[in-house]
Amino acid sequence: MRDPQAEPSDLIRSVSRALRVLEAVGQSPRGLTVKQIARRCDFTVATTYHLVRTLAYEGYVIRRENGTYVVGLEIADRYRELVLAFRGPSAVTDRLRRAAAETGYSHYLGRFIGGRIAVTAVAEGPRTPPLEDLVPGYDEAAHATALGKALLATMSADQRWRFLKEFGMRAYTSATLTSPEALDSDLAAGDRRGMQIEIGQFRQGLACAAVMVVNDRDPDRRVVLACALPPSELMSSAKVVRTRLLATAHHLATVLAEQ
Repeated sequence: MRDPQAEPSDLIRSVSRALRVLEAVGQSPRGLTVKQIARRCDFTVATTYHLVRTLAYEGYVIRRENGTYVVGLEIADRYRELVLAFRGPSAVTDRLRRAAAETGYSHYLGRFIGGRIAVTAVAEGPRTPPLEDLVPGYDEAAHATALGKALLATMSADQRWRFLKEFGMRAYTSATLTSPEALDSDLAAGDRRGMQIEIGQFRQGLACAAVMVVNDRDPDRRVVLACALPPSELMSSAKVVRTRLLATAHHLATVLAEQ
């Protein structure tokens, strides 16, 4: 949701409108006609036509034979560039892949970006089911994932409550914590444990654990490491999981400090 109060005085309207067109097309896998885009964006058909033609020329949307538009391959190129920028040096990826190979668990890095929590790197392990929701990008389930909890725990109580008020606490499963008070208690337990966890709170039949990699005073420099695994393995081997995560986190911290 855009904040009208935060709109810059030098906003370039044509750029803003083009981005709204991209958002509308991206949210419609079946494609949209120019008239449909105009209605969704509340633009005139003439304005929308010029915007769509420009975006098509640049490769950001594609016109299909039936006259509808879908997102173009240039979007994929920008996404790959974003993932590379988030992920950091190749040594980070190498260490994540090594951890995933050694344990069989998928490993994730996360950090604050623009005040939101984002997954910035992923290395999949064969013993963790594929998680389409946990890919590089913003994490809308921060309160339900160990990765998100580890970052939320670095906030003050007031900061955390404002964050949760803005982004909400959707119930992903019956075990998801949906009140700030319950989450505060859970985070405190994680601090005492030396590792934030969740069991079935984001996805039934799955657990996750997370530790800090970098806990900087600057929120944008804070980094966490998480892994996803079967609940039974986390409950029976929590200390082993924590030891392995901390060892990987230490190595990653050294790599990131050299940037």
